[in-house]
Amino acid sequence: MSQQQTIMYGKLVRDRIPDIIEAEGCTAEVRVLDESELVPALTAKLAEEAEELRQAEPADRLGELADIYEVMAALAETLGFSERQIQEAASHKRAERGGFSRRLWLDKVTSAG
Repeated sequence: MSQQQTIMYGKLVRDRIPDIIEAEGCTAEVRVLDESELVPALTAKLAEEAEELRQAEPADRLGELADIYEVMAALAETLGFSERQIQEAASHKRAERGGFSRRLWLDKVTSAG
């Protein structure tokens, strides 16, 4: 006789995850976040996905980037920004401060005074 096990997650998940869990014969307890909880949950999910990308093997990086993209899209929609607005803001920042194509790593800064 197998022993019942409960794992606590306390995190935002993709919409179909509860169905997938149920299809595996387990029970998923979920609730719908209210408006005040959504942005903090999405930003926490973005940090989680970024860490997963950081630790991913090369073959898994595209999937992890897709997860980050999905969270960013949900966050943008929640905050009322379109994809075009984000692209324009990124382009503006790139023009002002540059991108990351030169692969510069800042070691230290010494003040002039």
